[in-house]
Amino acid sequence: MSLRKIAVLTSGGDAPGMNAAIRAVVRAALDRGVEVDGVIRGYSGLINNDFVPMDLRSVSDIIHRGGTFLCTARCPEFKTEEGLQTAIENCRARNIDGLVVIGGDGSFRGAQDLSKRGFPCVGIPGTIDNDISCCEHTIGYDTALNTCMELVDKLRDTSQSHDRCSVVEVMGRHAGYLALNVGVAVGATCILVPEIAFDLQKDVIDRVREMMKTGKKHFIIVVAEGIGGTVEIAKKIEEETGIETRATILGHVQRGGSPTLIDRVLASQMGYHAVELLLSGKSNRVVTIQHDTVGDYDIEEALKMKKPFDRDMYEMALRISI
Repeated sequence: MSLRKIAVLTSGGDAPGMNAAIRAVVRAALDRGVEVDGVIRGYSGLINNDFVPMDLRSVSDIIHRGGTFLCTARCPEFKTEEGLQTAIENCRARNIDGLVVIGGDGSFRGAQDLSKRGFPCVGIPGTIDNDISCCEHTIGYDTALNTCMELVDKLRDTSQSHDRCSVVEVMGRHAGYLALNVGVAVGATCILVPEIAFDLQKDVIDRVREMMKTGKKHFIIVVAEGIGGTVEIAKKIEEETGIETRATILGHVQRGGSPTLIDRVLASQMGYHAVELLLSGKSNRVVTIQHDTVGDYDIEEALKMKKPFDRDMYEMALRISI
């Protein structure tokens, strides 16, 4: 069966660079004579029949914009057989032969479910957490890193002015890649991540005390969201050390902003490759980047993979932040 029309959607949390990926998908498909529909609000749009025809100008002037102009939403109904069948029926009614899903691992499970039911899907990793194990860099990760770094740098200015300790929470519910790299970039005194167990007294409070003895007067502690209790950690540090300590939760500002050059290029490469996969008759694939080369994995294989946490970098960060 020749490919006549495909659809593209964004699912899960938004990430800078998603618009660049949409743009690449739309234009790569149109260049090959394949029609494209955009799906509004992810899998909810598939179920609610919320499609919009796309042309070359539909994706003009979006490569530099953060977020996703197709919008995104969580969709519990899509996890049901009824929801899946409704989505497939809606796509078939519009003569859609394949789907590109831009999102994280939860989004890929949805794409896998569709593929198992005979509807071709390809996933593109878009998440600021960088927690897709088969992919070295996910769309949005580089922009989020730079956003966090800039915000923590601003916090450092006021922490230094007041001889304070700033405990900064960055995103990463189950993964500490964002926290680790931001921590290294800002010279954090301590970095707390889900992958490495820590003792607050020994690894944070005692460390701050020892550094105070060397004349250090202000501190940055970077905490991954998955650790939790950021405000309590700040209170405990202040109680134990006497240094004024403030907790700052960066929150969803980390998801926003114009994507960096790296994310724009990566998104463009991945979007183009996703269309090539569908054109070649492949399905149930996730586009990846490994060693600066774009490739792809079977979704089931990709979801089973575990991304190792860089403990060497973590140890290096501790040794040079004294």
